[in-house]
Amino acid sequence: MPLRVTNVRLPVTLDEQHIGPELARRLGVDLPEVTGWRLLKKSLDGRSRTNLKFVYSVAVEIADEQERLEDLVRREGVDSYLPKTFDDPPPGPSPLEERPVIIGSGPAGLLAAHFLATRGYRPLILERGPGLKERVGSIREFERGGEHDPDDNYLFGEGGAGTFSDGKLTCRLSGPDVDWVIEKFAELSRQPSVAWEQRPHLGSNRLPFVVRNFRREIEAAGGEYRFGCRFEGLEIEDGRLVALATSQGRIPTSLAILAIGHSARDTYQMLAETGIPMEPRAFQVGLRIEQPQDQIDAEAYGRPEYRDLLGAANYNLVARGDRDVYTFCMCAGGHIIPSISEPEMFCTNGMSNSRRDTPFANSGLMVTIEPKEFGSDDPLAGVRLQQQFESVGYRLGRSEYLAPAQRASDFLAGRSPNPTSRIETSYQRGSVPASLEMLLPSTVISTIKWALPLINRKYHKAFLPEAVLVGPEMRGSSPVRIVRDRNTFQSPGCVGLFPVGEGAGFAGGIISAGVDGMRAARAIVREFATVE
Repeated sequence: MPLRVTNVRLPVTLDEQHIGPELARRLGVDLPEVTGWRLLKKSLDGRSRTNLKFVYSVAVEIADEQERLEDLVRREGVDSYLPKTFDDPPPGPSPLEERPVIIGSGPAGLLAAHFLATRGYRPLILERGPGLKERVGSIREFERGGEHDPDDNYLFGEGGAGTFSDGKLTCRLSGPDVDWVIEKFAELSRQPSVAWEQRPHLGSNRLPFVVRNFRREIEAAGGEYRFGCRFEGLEIEDGRLVALATSQGRIPTSLAILAIGHSARDTYQMLAETGIPMEPRAFQVGLRIEQPQDQIDAEAYGRPEYRDLLGAANYNLVARGDRDVYTFCMCAGGHIIPSISEPEMFCTNGMSNSRRDTPFANSGLMVTIEPKEFGSDDPLAGVRLQQQFESVGYRLGRSEYLAPAQRASDFLAGRSPNPTSRIETSYQRGSVPASLEMLLPSTVISTIKWALPLINRKYHKAFLPEAVLVGPEMRGSSPVRIVRDRNTFQSPGCVGLFPVGEGAGFAGGIISAGVDGMRAARAIVREFATVE
């Protein structure tokens, strides 16, 4: 398909069958001359609440295209289209005595394992938590009031934190590496639209299905999973990795992809004690805000049929100043979940199923804090800060993993809620009225108080009237960067150790983590032969 037509605009009330005639009009040809087309991107223009439009970028084939190409590319929004080729190198020459090991089965580990397995490297995947079926049952039991398990929760287990995230597959990166990862998710989710939607959303109910399909392909290609296998140490000789210490015994290997996720704090501590170079990095903290979904829909949609066509509306808001405050991980028709990896800590996150059909909308209200604010000399200073405020959150939740909650109006006025009052939230285990000013550094609290009225005005004063705040929100990104070489992906403290993904501080979402894991796996393929 040598042509690309951009900014193809259609009302949301028209389905994609109308794209063909619009392409013919834009190209100045008869409709039968459009011999084929496929979507590259689809986004929503929501600037007019009463005239919402989809905006498409489309790859097009037309009859006699080579003869007409020069004239066609002179038209506005039309250019030649040649997809960039994904770099898929052949196996390198260096022999491998043991198969590579993937530590962690979240998005970075999953894509690394899939890339290596399907190219003949038979990777071994270590996951500290259980397999998917057991994990789902444990999470449901916790939501009903059960005990917290530090190795079996929303963050640890097959698929990592990604399995029970909202399933947003957005990414700021672009290029063939990103396309390859997104297309793999589209294929294994059986949802082709993932490849072209601007904000593809699988939903928390579909992600386990995708994780299961990844596992099936990895195992079919010779990969092996070991669940309940905690990574506990590195065996290094002459600066090179020779083995891993795990809860299931010693594993000889010269190559390990470290895809631990951003909440494996015990692993961070072990790596620091081992001497693996690490550094603190800026990360995001804040609160989660929740409103009735109907209120968000009413603001976004100026015509009642839009709700049926488009589903629950979302938003993306920011207040810019000396320190920005922005919404993060907006979950339309979703609910608030715990993001807890340690006992006696409490932290929030959000998720929504594919139908986005709860009465609630929620999102993080996030502020970035820099290492100079929490201790730039200690690589784990950001972790200590997270633990400090998550411990407060646990105590405010009556030491029962309840969610501390406060009406936004009371938070802004500095009023402590009545401890006997009822504040309804979507958090399944239950909430408790609390003053949230103790949940974050005072500078962050004051910044959020400054920002909320500004965001409310931007949202035509429809953002705050029924809003409830819950917190803290501390796991938006990793507070640690595990140092690595830009080209080889390896730690300068241990040849053969490849830190990747969110846990290593090099990604910020499902797709970017998957891309990072895949690139490290590709670096292994370039250098090493497949395992006999």
